[in-house]
Amino acid sequence: MTRETVLETLTKIIAILLLPVAYLYAPGQARHFACQWALALRFPAETLDGLDRATAAAFTTARTEAFWRHGQLIGLTSGHRDAADQHELFTAEVARTGSETAARQRVLPPEESRHVKGTALDVRPTEGALWLETHGDRYGLYRRYDNEWWHFEHCASPPARQPHPGSAVSRCYERTFPLSF
Repeated sequence: MTRETVLETLTKIIAILLLPVAYLYAPGQARHFACQWALALRFPAETLDGLDRATAAAFTTARTEAFWRHGQLIGLTSGHRDAADQHELFTAEVARTGSETAARQRVLPPEESRHVKGTALDVRPTEGALWLETHGDRYGLYRRYDNEWWHFEHCASPPARQPHPGSAVSRCYERTFPLSF
């Protein structure tokens, strides 16, 4: 058994054990809270801070369904980034690749990045991203780029898939998402 398999199994057990506490905390949303708490233990470095409210609601609802219906864990590697962090990522990629055009195949400048707007998510593991690619449209979460299996954006309707971030940008309108879980 691999380390990842052990951690996944422990996360599922913890979520089940947390159900009674979550029921006392929020009777109608026990599965949601037990899932979020267990995933917070599994992925302690992740944060939903700075995400657009509808994007955060869509993501947490999607991963709750993935967890309880399909046994799939979905962690957040990166969500909101402030403009300075995004600028630093872009500048580093320009330095690494030697040009802005080449850098834009992997990172966008802050004024174009949906991470800065709080409506983009980078998820893990690969299996979680595959689940989200298959089921994410129910929540307005769409994979945007062929070269980034981990990158999803919250949109009102399915945007055209692009080869990479720097290709011709299609519009992705924000979608309102009910906050009930």
